[in-house]
Amino acid sequence: MTPAYKIFAYTILALLAFAANSILTRLALIEGEAGPWAFTLIRILAGALILALLIGPHKALQEGSWKGAIALLIYALFFSLAYLMLSTGTGALILFAAVQFAMLGWGYAKGERLSHLQWVGFILAMAGLIYLLSPGLEAPPLIGSVLMILAGFGWGAYSIIGKGAGNPSAQTAGNFIRAALLITVVVIPVLLLYEEPNISVKGWALALASGAITSGLGYVIWYSALKGLSATRAGLAQLSVPALAALGGVLFVSEPLTFRFVMACAIILCGVALSTLPRAKIKSP
Repeated sequence: MTPAYKIFAYTILALLAFAANSILTRLALIEGEAGPWAFTLIRILAGALILALLIGPHKALQEGSWKGAIALLIYALFFSLAYLMLSTGTGALILFAAVQFAMLGWGYAKGERLSHLQWVGFILAMAGLIYLLSPGLEAPPLIGSVLMILAGFGWGAYSIIGKGAGNPSAQTAGNFIRAALLITVVVIPVLLLYEEPNISVKGWALALASGAITSGLGYVIWYSALKGLSATRAGLAQLSVPALAALGGVLFVSEPLTFRFVMACAIILCGVALSTLPRAKIKSP
């Protein structure tokens, strides 16, 4: 059994990696160091390479699936395109909310039912997202928000496909390798037809760090943490990611914190916290 202090350390490192993905992507795109298509291509290739080295390419290709690779690719592409328009914290908040909605919706379609308290949480989270996206001076761009919602649905689908995997790290490696093959076919023609900024040395470094460290290694660390976390604790732990990403946006990208974001963040995260609570079990007298 993994010691509690290691579970805690793995959890903190994984959450920092998730937030760092938003920060690294935003830094590369907002400063013109890389375009979204080239950034995503390098990110996926770097993640596939580091995971193949860790797991072994032969073992990795025996795990994973093309469905998982497609879902991963949808997430990564829309994630980068959305961050052309969204601030770091807002993007992470929309992504996180969309992932939860996708997974709750899938569970409901498969026969899982929410408790009254979970329904309250779901409605509260939806209200917070609507408030964040409602028209106004501080509202994020609609197109960017829709792109990030699609990225969230992609990550939600990826999580559902990989749920209950016997060897999550090997499956992640297999999905990344397949996604690397797919993105090479998809992105190279786009780069030939669509002129993007020439990727700089800094852009290469940010994309490689995002792919190899905060994505590839970050996901392996997260799976290590999950061995000692209940589903509820794992869900609640991820509530910190949008706040960490927003803080990183302030410190590293010089982004302001708006009143709308702070209020929407509080409403959405409270709602998600309630919706991830387990159903109460009624004990027999």
